[in-house]
Amino acid sequence: MLVIERLQVAYGKVQALWEVTLDVPDGEIVALVGANGAGKTTLLKTISGILRRQSGSIIYDGKHIEEASPSNIVKYGVVHVPEGRKLFPEMTVIDNLLMGAFTVAQSGRPERLERVFGVFPVLRERQRQIAGTLSGGEQQMVAIGRGLMAGPKLLMLDEPSLGLAPILVEEVFRVITEINRLGVTILLVEQNTQHALTLAHRGFVMELGRIALSGSGNELLANSNVRKAYLGL
Repeated sequence: MLVIERLQVAYGKVQALWEVTLDVPDGEIVALVGANGAGKTTLLKTISGILRRQSGSIIYDGKHIEEASPSNIVKYGVVHVPEGRKLFPEMTVIDNLLMGAFTVAQSGRPERLERVFGVFPVLRERQRQIAGTLSGGEQQMVAIGRGLMAGPKLLMLDEPSLGLAPILVEEVFRVITEINRLGVTILLVEQNTQHALTLAHRGFVMELGRIALSGSGNELLANSNVRKAYLGL
């Protein structure tokens, strides 16, 4: 579904990504793990068109999208749920969700809302509540729900468990699995390496802007370097 080849990205004179090559097969959950500053968020921003590459290619569903605008990339089916949720805190839950449906015809929005409420029943109860008054876990549900409103084929999630209590972390990862079972391919950026690689069909380890390791989730969990550097084992 997504093929990235020899991608290079810089912030001015500071190189952020070096010759990054990876692929995300249709229907899978692919985890991208690594330390803070490794380049994971930069990669997602480049795929979604927020940042521009220096060189390399981004091919989605057989189509080059390196020069596409962010809005067109969403229309193609690639949706990015950013780190930190980035909600509109003074708007209601339902208005935040509808912001995710800007590419969807008015007539199709009620069906999309029902689909989101099916995944997150609590949001139906909270739909008229101001988003900024929700708990951290509920805000993360709104952020993911807003992404689902666009009808993604590929959903990119950046640190969805960040700052959540352990019980809510478990719920977020359960929801990610459920979304994947509904037919959505997932590219998951996550510092919770144990959870991410347990969940993922395959994974990539990023270090200092480069892909350092790749393999199935189980292979990476068993790798001694991964266990030492990211799992403290």
